[in-house]
Amino acid sequence: MTINKTLINFILMFTPLLMMNAAHAHSSGEASGWMHPLSGTDHLLAMISVGAWSSQIGGKAIWIVPSAFVCFMFTGGLIGFEHIEIPGTEVGVSLSVVLLGLAISAKKILPVYLAATATALFGIFHGYAHGYEMPLMQNKATYTLGFLATTAMLHVVGAVGAHYLLKTASGDKLLRALGAMSTLCGLYLVYTVI
Repeated sequence: MTINKTLINFILMFTPLLMMNAAHAHSSGEASGWMHPLSGTDHLLAMISVGAWSSQIGGKAIWIVPSAFVCFMFTGGLIGFEHIEIPGTEVGVSLSVVLLGLAISAKKILPVYLAATATALFGIFHGYAHGYEMPLMQNKATYTLGFLATTAMLHVVGAVGAHYLLKTASGDKLLRALGAMSTLCGLYLVYTVI
């Protein structure tokens, strides 16, 4: 399979997700918990990257690394609900995009516990942003289940996409190039929030 065909297949795989992002960026009501992770490029890139990086690391990381993110995202969401201030949250969210992209582009294979610790820290920032931005009239349990389920789905999309790419002849290079592109997007996001 040539790199062009691999790239086209990869783009086709993510097109519905990107269309959902554009169509539902400002959703309201009960669906907003489900849609919130899709409403921002920072969240979308970070969550897909967590899955892709876990697939790149391989072994137990495929489920431990995303699980750490989701568990600590829940914790961050609880803190956000209470509007307890965590300084630098937006910078932390944007930096997670930079660092995850760098890890993928450099093919940084860390021990599972270090990768899980890093993604847990990122999860707190992302969860805090989701919890803090919850609409006032929203049911907290439904909203939380929604953003956690969507996050897990995005991790699966990233992991499956990376797994698929790594099975192709030029997929490793393409995955690393996508990681570099994510890093550049993250740097732009950091620039816009500082």
